[in-house]
Amino acid sequence: METLNETLQETITFDLGTEGVRDLNAELHAPTARRYRVKNPLGAHAVAAGVDGDLEILIEGDVGYYCAGMNQDGRITVEGSAGPGVAENMMSGVVRIRGNASQSAGATAHGGLLVIEGNASTRCGISLKGADIVVGGDIGAMGAFMAQAGRIVVCGDAGDGLGDSIFEARVYVRGEVGALGADCIEKDMGPEHRAELKELLTRAGMTEGADDPAYLGRFRRYGSARTLYHFNSDHSGRY
Repeated sequence: METLNETLQETITFDLGTEGVRDLNAELHAPTARRYRVKNPLGAHAVAAGVDGDLEILIEGDVGYYCAGMNQDGRITVEGSAGPGVAENMMSGVVRIRGNASQSAGATAHGGLLVIEGNASTRCGISLKGADIVVGGDIGAMGAFMAQAGRIVVCGDAGDGLGDSIFEARVYVRGEVGALGADCIEKDMGPEHRAELKELLTRAGMTEGADDPAYLGRFRRYGSARTLYHFNSDHSGRY
């Protein structure tokens, strides 16, 4: 481990080509700095998992499963793509993926902001519990599956099964949407929703679209029809 300076204001660099993920995460769980640089992640799993503090972490390359899982207050940027479960069960903070994300991005996340500048695969935002997710490209099938709370913005297209069994999460999609999932419907897009959408895009750093009324006007809003909240034998075929 190369320590540039022992004060909290300086940066600590880890090279995962020669050092282990356990060593990195142990340092992040008891930090001696506020800024970290991670070189050569080489698709390693659980990089920067369990961060619990106001840390700034730059990961220079692609990561594997569960990067930034359970993040709380950390500001984590991946200069590459991420494997399944990025920011899984995140509580707060910001996780930014400069490339693409595999399946189940932001799964069960309770708070914070996940930004995926590229595309996201299947089940993006599955069982979302309050976090915000902004995707610059497309998402795959079953996005927002069983999403309970929070907001998802998709600047591209969404695959089949969007919002299947959704509760009170809100989904905004700019492009084409495949077949909607069970109990998911398109809803009106009022001024308050456009304001919310602009705020989310601005927080995600997508300010060019956020400042263009024509761009915002192409988004559609989706949410729950609220017919599956309680079991009804007359509707058993829909469960």
